[in-house]
Amino acid sequence: MMQLEQHGPDTYVGVGPSYPWGGLYGGQIVAQALRAASLTVDPTFHVHSLHAYFIRLGDSSEPIRFEVDRLRNGRTFATRHVVVRQAVGAILNLEASFQVPEEGVEVQTATLGDIPGHDELPATSWSPVFDRRVVPTGGEPGRAISWMQMVEPLGDDQHLQACGLAYLSDDFPTEAVVMQHPDRRLIPEAAEGEFPFWSASLDHAVWFHRPFRADAWHVHDFVCHGLLSSRGLAVGTVYTADGAHVATVAQEVLLRKPRRS
Repeated sequence: MMQLEQHGPDTYVGVGPSYPWGGLYGGQIVAQALRAASLTVDPTFHVHSLHAYFIRLGDSSEPIRFEVDRLRNGRTFATRHVVVRQAVGAILNLEASFQVPEEGVEVQTATLGDIPGHDELPATSWSPVFDRRVVPTGGEPGRAISWMQMVEPLGDDQHLQACGLAYLSDDFPTEAVVMQHPDRRLIPEAAEGEFPFWSASLDHAVWFHRPFRADAWHVHDFVCHGLLSSRGLAVGTVYTADGAHVATVAQEVLLRKPRRS
Protein backbone atom coordinates (compact mmCIF):
# COMPACT_ATOMS: atom_id res chain seq x y z
CA MET A 1 0.00 0.00 0.00
CA MET A 2 2.94 2.36 0.57
CA GLN A 3 4.35 1.79 -2.92
CA LEU A 4 2.81 4.86 -4.52
CA GLU A 5 3.23 5.50 -8.22
CA GLN A 6 4.22 9.00 -9.32
CA HIS A 7 1.82 10.67 -11.77
CA GLY A 8 3.42 14.03 -12.46
CA PRO A 9 5.13 16.52 -10.13
CA ASP A 10 4.22 15.90 -6.45
CA THR A 11 1.26 13.72 -7.46
CA TYR A 12 1.03 10.04 -6.56
CA VAL A 13 -1.48 7.23 -7.07
CA GLY A 14 -2.09 4.26 -4.81
CA VAL A 15 -4.60 1.51 -4.13
CA GLY A 16 -6.18 -0.07 -1.08
CA PRO A 17 -7.89 -3.35 -0.26
CA SER A 18 -11.54 -3.82 0.54
CA TYR A 19 -12.34 -3.95 4.23
CA PRO A 20 -15.05 -5.93 6.07
CA TRP A 21 -17.27 -2.87 6.61
CA GLY A 22 -16.95 -1.60 3.02
CA GLY A 23 -15.06 1.46 1.79
CA LEU A 24 -11.48 2.16 2.79
CA TYR A 25 -9.90 2.15 6.24
CA GLY A 26 -9.13 5.69 7.37
CA GLY A 27 -5.75 4.74 8.80
CA GLN A 28 -4.71 3.45 5.40
CA ILE A 29 -5.54 6.77 3.71
CA VAL A 30 -3.75 8.76 6.42
CA ALA A 31 -0.67 6.53 6.11
CA GLN A 32 -0.61 6.79 2.31
CA ALA A 33 -1.06 10.56 2.42
CA LEU A 34 1.83 10.80 4.88
CA ARG A 35 3.89 8.59 2.57
CA ALA A 36 3.15 10.89 -0.37
CA ALA A 37 4.18 13.92 1.70
CA SER A 38 7.39 12.21 2.84
CA LEU A 39 8.39 11.49 -0.76
CA THR A 40 8.73 15.26 -1.30
CA VAL A 41 11.08 15.96 1.64
CA ASP A 42 14.72 15.13 2.23
CA PRO A 43 15.26 11.94 4.29
CA THR A 44 17.06 14.01 6.96
CA PHE A 45 13.64 15.49 7.88
CA HIS A 46 11.56 13.29 10.20
CA VAL A 47 7.80 13.74 10.55
CA HIS A 48 6.85 15.24 13.92
CA SER A 49 3.11 15.77 13.43
CA LEU A 50 0.16 15.27 11.12
CA HIS A 51 -3.39 16.59 11.16
CA ALA A 52 -6.11 15.11 8.94
CA TYR A 53 -9.81 15.50 8.19
CA PHE A 54 -11.81 12.55 6.88
CA ILE A 55 -14.15 13.97 4.24
CA ARG A 56 -15.81 11.10 2.38
CA LEU A 57 -15.85 7.30 2.44
CA GLY A 58 -13.22 5.87 0.08
CA ASP A 59 -13.85 3.23 -2.60
CA SER A 60 -11.49 0.24 -2.79
CA SER A 61 -12.43 -0.40 -6.43
CA GLU A 62 -10.86 2.91 -7.55
CA PRO A 63 -7.29 4.23 -7.57
CA ILE A 64 -6.48 6.88 -4.96
CA ARG A 65 -4.81 10.14 -5.99
CA PHE A 66 -2.52 12.06 -3.60
CA GLU A 67 -1.78 15.69 -4.51
CA VAL A 68 1.05 17.23 -2.45
CA ASP A 69 1.58 20.97 -1.98
CA ARG A 70 5.00 22.06 -0.67
CA LEU A 71 3.94 24.80 1.73
CA ARG A 72 7.35 25.34 3.30
CA ASN A 73 10.94 24.22 2.84
CA GLY A 74 12.97 25.59 5.74
CA ARG A 75 16.39 24.69 7.09
CA THR A 76 14.99 22.65 9.98
CA PHE A 77 11.25 22.42 9.25
CA ALA A 78 9.24 21.46 6.16
CA THR A 79 5.44 21.56 5.79
CA ARG A 80 3.28 19.66 3.33
CA HIS A 81 -0.42 19.74 2.44
CA VAL A 82 -1.98 16.65 0.83
CA VAL A 83 -5.41 16.36 -0.76
CA VAL A 84 -6.55 12.79 -1.38
CA ARG A 85 -9.06 12.35 -4.21
CA GLN A 86 -11.22 9.77 -5.91
CA ALA A 87 -14.01 10.11 -8.50
CA VAL A 88 -16.43 11.38 -5.85
CA GLY A 89 -14.04 14.23 -4.94
CA ALA A 90 -11.73 14.83 -1.98
CA ILE A 91 -11.86 12.03 0.59
CA LEU A 92 -9.15 13.27 2.99
CA ASN A 93 -7.21 16.45 3.70
CA LEU A 94 -3.87 16.18 5.53
CA GLU A 95 -1.17 18.54 6.79
CA ALA A 96 2.20 17.13 7.84
CA SER A 97 5.21 18.83 9.39
CA PHE A 98 8.78 17.51 9.28
CA GLN A 99 11.83 18.49 11.32
CA VAL A 100 15.55 17.78 11.17
CA PRO A 101 16.26 16.16 14.58
CA GLU A 102 18.21 18.43 16.91
CA GLU A 103 19.77 18.23 20.36
CA GLY A 104 17.69 19.39 23.33
CA VAL A 105 16.45 18.46 26.77
CA GLU A 106 14.35 15.31 26.96
CA VAL A 107 11.62 14.96 29.58
CA GLN A 108 8.91 12.26 29.71
CA THR A 109 5.96 12.68 32.06
CA ALA A 110 3.60 10.02 30.63
CA THR A 111 4.05 6.57 32.15
CA LEU A 112 2.99 3.13 31.01
CA GLY A 113 1.07 1.33 33.74
CA ASP A 114 1.34 -2.29 34.75
CA ILE A 115 -0.47 -4.28 32.03
CA PRO A 116 -0.33 -7.89 30.78
CA GLY A 117 2.25 -8.62 28.10
CA HIS A 118 1.13 -9.15 24.50
CA ASP A 119 2.10 -12.82 24.75
CA GLU A 120 -0.49 -13.25 27.53
CA LEU A 121 -3.41 -12.00 25.41
CA PRO A 122 -5.37 -13.43 22.44
CA ALA A 123 -5.04 -11.97 18.93
CA THR A 124 -7.98 -9.75 17.94
CA SER A 125 -6.91 -8.09 14.68
CA TRP A 126 -9.39 -7.78 11.81
CA SER A 127 -6.58 -7.53 9.23
CA PRO A 128 -3.51 -9.59 8.25
CA VAL A 129 -1.55 -6.33 8.01
CA PHE A 130 -1.18 -5.90 11.78
CA ASP A 131 -1.42 -7.83 15.02
CA ARG A 132 -3.51 -6.56 17.95
CA ARG A 133 -3.90 -7.78 21.52
CA VAL A 134 -6.57 -5.95 23.55
CA VAL A 135 -5.75 -5.31 27.21
CA PRO A 136 -8.72 -5.84 29.59
CA THR A 137 -9.65 -2.63 31.44
CA GLY A 138 -12.35 -4.11 33.67
CA GLY A 139 -15.05 -2.01 32.02
CA GLU A 140 -13.41 1.27 33.02
CA PRO A 141 -15.45 4.06 31.37
CA GLY A 142 -13.75 5.80 28.47
CA ARG A 143 -10.59 3.65 28.50
CA ALA A 144 -9.24 1.32 25.80
CA ILE A 145 -5.74 -0.20 25.71
CA SER A 146 -4.13 -2.46 23.15
CA TRP A 147 -0.79 -3.90 22.09
CA MET A 148 -0.17 -3.44 18.35
CA GLN A 149 2.46 -4.12 15.71
CA MET A 150 2.69 -4.21 11.94
CA VAL A 151 3.19 -7.79 10.78
CA GLU A 152 5.65 -7.24 7.91
CA PRO A 153 9.10 -5.71 8.64
CA LEU A 154 9.24 -2.05 7.54
CA GLY A 155 13.03 -1.62 7.50
CA ASP A 156 15.04 1.33 8.79
CA ASP A 157 13.22 4.09 6.87
CA GLN A 158 11.82 6.36 9.62
CA HIS A 159 9.26 7.76 7.18
CA LEU A 160 7.91 4.26 6.50
CA GLN A 161 7.86 3.44 10.22
CA ALA A 162 5.85 6.64 10.79
CA CYS A 163 3.41 5.53 8.07
CA GLY A 164 3.05 2.21 9.89
CA LEU A 165 2.13 3.96 13.13
CA ALA A 166 -0.25 6.29 11.26
CA TYR A 167 -1.97 3.21 9.83
CA LEU A 168 -2.42 1.69 13.29
CA SER A 169 -3.42 4.92 15.01
CA ASP A 170 -6.93 5.01 13.51
CA ASP A 171 -7.89 1.54 14.78
CA PHE A 172 -8.52 2.01 18.50
CA PRO A 173 -9.82 5.54 19.30
CA THR A 174 -13.43 4.53 18.64
CA GLU A 175 -13.26 1.83 21.34
CA ALA A 176 -12.46 4.45 23.99
CA VAL A 177 -15.41 6.60 22.89
CA VAL A 178 -17.73 3.59 22.95
CA MET A 179 -16.53 2.73 26.46
CA GLN A 180 -17.52 6.26 27.55
CA HIS A 181 -21.02 6.11 26.08
CA PRO A 182 -23.64 5.59 28.84
CA ASP A 183 -25.84 3.49 26.54
CA ARG A 184 -23.20 1.00 25.47
CA ARG A 185 -24.70 -1.74 27.64
CA LEU A 186 -28.32 -0.90 26.87
CA ILE A 187 -28.24 -1.60 23.15
CA PRO A 188 -29.13 -5.27 22.43
CA GLU A 189 -26.26 -5.85 19.99
CA ALA A 190 -23.71 -5.11 22.73
CA ALA A 191 -24.79 -8.18 24.68
CA GLU A 192 -24.36 -10.33 21.56
CA GLY A 193 -20.77 -9.25 20.99
CA GLU A 194 -21.56 -7.02 18.00
CA PHE A 195 -20.52 -3.41 17.61
CA PRO A 196 -23.41 -1.46 19.21
CA PHE A 197 -23.10 1.86 17.32
CA TRP A 198 -22.64 3.39 13.89
CA SER A 199 -19.33 5.28 13.89
CA ALA A 200 -17.03 7.30 11.68
CA SER A 201 -13.67 9.03 12.20
CA LEU A 202 -14.00 12.81 11.74
CA ASP A 203 -10.53 14.23 12.25
CA HIS A 204 -7.21 12.80 13.35
CA ALA A 205 -3.89 14.05 14.68
CA VAL A 206 -0.60 12.34 15.54
CA TRP A 207 2.46 13.85 17.22
CA PHE A 208 5.63 11.79 16.83
CA HIS A 209 7.98 12.32 19.80
CA ARG A 210 10.78 9.75 19.57
CA PRO A 211 12.14 7.26 17.04
CA PHE A 212 10.23 3.98 17.12
CA ARG A 213 9.44 0.87 15.12
CA ALA A 214 5.81 0.28 14.14
CA ASP A 215 6.80 -3.30 13.26
CA ALA A 216 7.67 -3.97 16.93
CA TRP A 217 5.15 -4.37 19.74
CA HIS A 218 3.95 -1.13 21.31
CA VAL A 219 1.00 -0.03 23.45
CA HIS A 220 -1.88 2.31 22.48
CA ASP A 221 -3.59 3.67 25.61
CA PHE A 222 -6.69 5.74 24.76
CA VAL A 223 -8.96 7.81 27.02
CA CYS A 224 -12.19 9.47 25.91
CA HIS A 225 -12.33 13.10 27.06
CA GLY A 226 -16.08 13.48 26.59
CA LEU A 227 -19.08 13.29 24.25
CA LEU A 228 -21.13 16.11 22.75
CA SER A 229 -23.41 16.34 19.71
CA SER A 230 -22.68 12.68 18.80
CA ARG A 231 -18.94 13.44 18.81
CA GLY A 232 -16.46 11.89 21.19
CA LEU A 233 -12.84 12.93 21.63
CA ALA A 234 -10.28 10.19 22.26
CA VAL A 235 -6.67 10.97 23.17
CA GLY A 236 -4.10 8.20 23.13
CA THR A 237 -0.55 7.74 24.34
CA VAL A 238 1.69 5.33 22.45
CA TYR A 239 4.54 3.56 24.28
CA THR A 240 7.25 1.12 23.33
CA ALA A 241 7.32 -2.17 25.23
CA ASP A 242 9.87 -0.69 27.65
CA GLY A 243 7.71 2.38 28.38
CA ALA A 244 9.17 5.09 26.12
CA HIS A 245 6.47 7.60 25.09
CA VAL A 246 6.87 7.71 21.30
CA ALA A 247 3.65 9.32 20.05
CA THR A 248 0.38 10.99 21.01
CA VAL A 249 -2.84 10.51 19.03
CA ALA A 250 -6.07 12.49 19.13
CA GLN A 251 -9.22 11.71 17.20
CA GLU A 252 -12.80 12.96 17.17
CA VAL A 253 -15.26 10.14 16.51
CA LEU A 254 -18.86 10.42 15.33
CA LEU A 255 -20.90 7.89 17.30
CA ARG A 256 -24.61 7.26 16.72
CA LYS A 257 -27.08 4.61 17.75
CA PRO A 258 -27.98 2.33 14.82
CA ARG A 259 -31.19 3.17 13.04
CA ARG A 260 -33.96 0.60 13.26
CA SER A 261 -35.67 -0.51 10.07
